[in-house]
Amino acid sequence: MELSATLNAQEQSLVRMQVDSFNKTIEQGKKPSQNLGKDDFIKILITQLTHQDPTAPMEDKEFIAQMAQFSSLEQMTNMAQDFNRLANLLSGGEATGALGKSVELTEGDQVIQGVVKAVTRGAVPQVLVNGTYYNWEQVTKVYEE
Repeated sequence: MELSATLNAQEQSLVRMQVDSFNKTIEQGKKPSQNLGKDDFIKILITQLTHQDPTAPMEDKEFIAQMAQFSSLEQMTNMAQDFNRLANLLSGGEATGALGKSVELTEGDQVIQGVVKAVTRGAVPQVLVNGTYYNWEQVTKVYEE
């Protein structure tokens, strides 16, 4: 049995259409960022150091100021990550506190009521209501009967 590793024109056209379609869906999901991150900052700094004039090197004060900016940026990034972790912990604690209580949640246009039987942990806690897991964010009301 002999296998052909080449595509005919029709197969090539079909593959090209599928690739183009896939690329369009990827492009739609991307959001251009207007903010520079710490990686961008370090690239700029390295580029400056690489292309500086050896007869007129960057002033010490400029270099120290840029390093201080980089340090501040890194600290702000770390704080943002810590705040996200804290928010996740608080959300998980809230969901755990609803265990055994009646809740009202929304899924699309539908309002669902039931008792929380279980809670999952993680960045997006989920609650088990009426045999189905829902994201904690969908819960609109928690009450005792």
